[in-house]
Parts: sequence; structure tokens; C-alpha cells
Amino acid sequence: MEERMSIRPHRLAIENRASGTITGVREVVSFDEGQVVLDTDMGLLTLKGKELHVSRLTLEKGEVDLNGNIESVVYSSNEALRRSGESLFSRLFK
Repeated sequence: MEERMSIRPHRLAIENRASGTITGVREVVSFDEGQVVLDTDMGLLTLKGKELHVSRLTLEKGEVDLNGNIESVVYSSNEALRRSGESLFSRLFK
């Protein structure tokens, strides 16, 4: 199976540390009220905060909207995730 490697425009917009819109998202790795981890075309994106909620998720377009109290935003390498080859949904339904 060939992995889709098309790179979409990646954009991160945060308004008043209370809401955010992210594009260029490949996969939601994990999420809860304290942390959202997204696999983007530019690397893993980790948003930490309080009362975080994903209000809209459209993986076909690579878009995520979230709200809550955003305290930090960190990018890191997503190479280990790429090598694992497992998506969030395949890990959930083992």
C-alpha cells in the first residue's frame, strides 16, 4: 500500500488563546481535555491546555478546529509515527 505523501498548506491560527484552526492535518494522534496531538505535514503538533475540545475534524480536507484554554504549542518530528504505520483508528480497534 502506497502512503499518500501530498503536502497540503499548513496553517495554525490561534485567537485569544481560546480557539484555534489548523490545516494540513494528516491524522489526530491523540486528544483529551489536556492535550491534542496532531500529525501534520510539518511534523507532530502538540497543543496543551485546559478544557480542550475538538469542535470540527475534517481529515479529508486536513482541517481541525479546537477550543479551550491553549497554554502551549510544540512542533516535533513525526518520523517515529510514520515508521509505526498505525493510525489512531487502527490502534483503537485492535
